[in-house]
Amino acid sequence: MTQPTTMDTGKAASGATQRVVVLADNETATGYRLAGAEVVEATADDAQAKLEELITSNRYGLIAVDTGLIADPAGSTARIMRGRDLPILLPIPSLQDAFSAEQVDAKAYMGKLVRETIGFDIKL
Repeated sequence: MTQPTTMDTGKAASGATQRVVVLADNETATGYRLAGAEVVEATADDAQAKLEELITSNRYGLIAVDTGLIADPAGSTARIMRGRDLPILLPIPSLQDAFSAEQVDAKAYMGKLVRETIGFDIKL
């Protein structure tokens, strides 16, 4: 029995399976593919058009968007998302954010991500 290559998030009202996809640049896409995720590659020039195409395809329940390509995916697609419950747009930090010159402390970076995601710090 073979394993599916995409993650299912359930059935849509039409009965079609909703999937997860990552919209990322060429360099980042490789890592997501190695992790088993479905990936659509984009550049800064065509990322907005590709995101809108993914939204209107009605195939995805969750679209993770590299913030290096589109800083505010929800804001940039407010018009096209009007009246839609799906897909959920999940901004994910870009490699440039993770490894920028001012962000050399990995522990501080991860703490910032946790704080932004759940709203408070967790200390181990």
